[in-house]
Amino acid sequence: MRNWQLQEAKAQLSLVVKEAMRDGPQRISLRGEPAVIVLSIKEYDKLTQPKLSFIKFIRQSPLMGIKLRLKRHSSLTRDIDL
Repeated sequence: MRNWQLQEAKAQLSLVVKEAMRDGPQRISLRGEPAVIVLSIKEYDKLTQPKLSFIKFIRQSPLMGIKLRLKRHSSLTRDIDL
């Protein structure tokens, strides 16, 4: 992420925007302190889109509908090596 001073960013706004679109977020500082971030719309959309619930995630799996036949050991206890 490139850091810009506000005066530099104002003078070269089109470059700040192009770099945000090509290279990712651009940080702009005001009086030496980070103040704002310039993001491409693509990056902004990624951050603001609703998160997928776990149930929806599972339902969208390409494995949905496949019948798995798993055999489980029927004893109540199992020997393990520690």
